[in-house]
Amino acid sequence: MKIELRKICVLVVGLCSMGVLAEAHGQGEQEDGYLSLFNGETLDQWVIPEGDGGHWKVLDGVIDYDSRSEASGNKNLQTREEFGDFILKIDWRIKQTSGLYDVPVVLSDGSYLKDAAGRKITIKTPNADSGIYLRGASKAQLNIWCWPVGSGEVYGVRNKATTPPEIRAGVTPRINADKPVGQWNRFVIILVKDRVTVYLNNHMVLENALLPEIPERGPIVLQHHGGPDKDGNLRAASSLVQFRNVWIKSLDP
Repeated sequence: MKIELRKICVLVVGLCSMGVLAEAHGQGEQEDGYLSLFNGETLDQWVIPEGDGGHWKVLDGVIDYDSRSEASGNKNLQTREEFGDFILKIDWRIKQTSGLYDVPVVLSDGSYLKDAAGRKITIKTPNADSGIYLRGASKAQLNIWCWPVGSGEVYGVRNKATTPPEIRAGVTPRINADKPVGQWNRFVIILVKDRVTVYLNNHMVLENALLPEIPERGPIVLQHHGGPDKDGNLRAASSLVQFRNVWIKSLDP
């Protein structure tokens, strides 16, 4: 009985400490001019897809998604407000993977490793997939996934055949700074005009990378990817993700 009571006391102290740290962290962001985009209780600052069916939701103080949105069109979650230049801080984690996916080998210059016949070499890898659209642009999406190249790459720019080599290399992560599936990660995203710098877990993965044709303003979008097949089973690379601690600071003149 004493042992169980001791365990309960330790748990309560730990939870209280986490609450104090979270409150201190939030106070620091506010003092630095950041605005919260998620209060841990509601999605009032976000536009839930029409007909979603409750799959984008708040669960235990975080934004939770199970990749099963019932919306007939756009299934992404986006902010009600639009932004221009900004610093965005956001925590994210992949809850679990949803199957094996044929992942290509992305080289440091953003090109694909190919065999003698010119075909992409792929490796089956457990995967889940989501991302963050900057200013609402799908081509300016920072990927969240399990690819060895790492999260934070801009797939819509890197994968485009006509992208110049220097731009392709710029939107390819310098390192894989992801934590294992199930653990929390933090993006710090700095967007100024058409250039983005990204820190992932305090590692700079993109430096002043060019995002061609990105709009001047737009919402922050959390991406739906994958989802159930005709039998109700989740496809490989579905968005089994959560988000928390979403803060934004305007850099507009």
